[in-house]
Amino acid sequence: YVWGATGPSSFDCSGLTSWAYNQVGKSIPRTSGAQASGGTPVSLNALQPGDIISYYSGASHVAIYIGDGKIVHAVNEGTPVQVNDINYMPINNAVRF
Repeated sequence: YVWGATGPSSFDCSGLTSWAYNQVGKSIPRTSGAQASGGTPVSLNALQPGDIISYYSGASHVAIYIGDGKIVHAVNEGTPVQVNDINYMPINNAVRF
């Protein structure tokens, strides 16, 4: 994790999500707030792999849903990209691009 990093060797949370989408030819907003307010809202019981989950009020963190109740995300400084449970942090919303 490096704040403001967009990969491929270092990421911040929204840098990881935007980089991953770019790998499959999709362009999404760069920041966590813009990602959380973009796309189509998705209810948590309708999540599909690839959906973006935002966390905390104000969407200060984002992750990619990978299925089976898990997310992949760049957590914080000094922590590698990791997989965690979807409820690792308080969920704000979910969107699909």
